[in-house]
Amino acid sequence: MRTEDFNFELPQELIAQYPTEKRGSSRLLVLDRATGRRNHAMIRDLPTFIEPGSLMVFNDSKVRKARLFGIAVDTGARVEFLLLHPSGEEANDRTSSRSWAAMTSKARKQREGRRFIFPEKLKGKISTALPSGEKIIDFDREVNDEYLERNGHIPLPPYIRREDDQRDAERYQTVYARVIGSAASPTAGLHFTPEILEELSSAGVGMEWLTLHVGLGTFLPVRVDTIEEHRMHREWYSVPERTAEAVNRAKSEGRKVIAVGTTSARTLESAWTDSGLRPGSASTDIFIHPGRSFKVVDQLFTNFHTPKSTLLMLISAFAGRELVLDTYREAIREGYRFFSYGDAMLIR
Repeated sequence: MRTEDFNFELPQELIAQYPTEKRGSSRLLVLDRATGRRNHAMIRDLPTFIEPGSLMVFNDSKVRKARLFGIAVDTGARVEFLLLHPSGEEANDRTSSRSWAAMTSKARKQREGRRFIFPEKLKGKISTALPSGEKIIDFDREVNDEYLERNGHIPLPPYIRREDDQRDAERYQTVYARVIGSAASPTAGLHFTPEILEELSSAGVGMEWLTLHVGLGTFLPVRVDTIEEHRMHREWYSVPERTAEAVNRAKSEGRKVIAVGTTSARTLESAWTDSGLRPGSASTDIFIHPGRSFKVVDQLFTNFHTPKSTLLMLISAFAGRELVLDTYREAIREGYRFFSYGDAMLIR
């Protein structure tokens, strides 16, 4: 399929630049993929649309302050680095390293050997420029999450055209974020409040957690004309024994498994085997697009995604490209807010 087949026109004013004033007050569009019927509701109404006995699976990855600014020694230019994960650790289960994989601003100018000065007199040098566009930067001492918490910035996506502020430190994290390691938020979870989670539990909805650290595999744009040519970057995930047991029990009993966010969906589908969901840690480069079937996920709670993105392709695989794009057109007519700080969909 052509990448252009997943394009759509979106008015700039519908790209949410800030979160809602109160967490959990966004709008909710409910799509029945079998009938095409759509309901317009609010996030607070979500428990009324979830069948008791269903199992919701959340991604508890926590966003690190991964944006770091350095001053180039040779020119004095200010350069932005997005630290993705410690270099050399495919499992991405470390939080401290002297060598990090990163994306940079003005990437073509950031050549191997270029040196930078960072806050607290931290020194760094680009040691490797990878074909993927990533740079490996070596620091003169360990860089850990304590350092990034003091000196880094929340990694807001580029379509949010402002600097991060104190509100983002809270609102760009889910209320259940626990395992630090993401370079972007698993944004479907941003809608949930402790009260909504409690109401779901009281209504007989099960809840379990897994971890996928969001990196390039989730948010890197598709730059090829044909989607089958796109290659996803690997992202580390972990499925606890308890979560695997709960999912396997729900599937065997015919109860719905609801992925909260595309990252949860990709993790569940990556960890599925012929004998059920496999617990443990691994990395995945799974690319779910039309033509691939879902083995685990029965329903999907998600945000509205960017044109021509792998995320839009995933939900198109789940609900059908034409139905998804038609639903997006209706959401645009109805003034829904899009992307990370935007409104949500429940696809049943």
